[in-house]
Amino acid sequence: MTGQLNYTIYKDGEEHSITITPVNQNIPGGNLYSTGIFKLTEGPVGLGDIIFDDKMQQWEYTGLGDLTHQEAAEIAGFIKVNDTEQESAP
Repeated sequence: MTGQLNYTIYKDGEEHSITITPVNQNIPGGNLYSTGIFKLTEGPVGLGDIIFDDKMQQWEYTGLGDLTHQEAAEIAGFIKVNDTEQESAP
């Protein structure tokens, strides 16, 4: 995944728009390498990162309580689905 995505969660009865930004590295030849790190923000506020393993199966959330485990799991699932869809696109 190379571009930002937005995901909406509902927390305490309010809608929160979370921006998901993939952290990619340029490698020789001009290609991008996906690090498996996705930065989460809500407006200008950083909410931590979701970090996946090499196979995009296991993940961890590095935030300091801004999101619950369930909310982070929802976002991780959304990232995983969107990353898989982009890889399989022609």
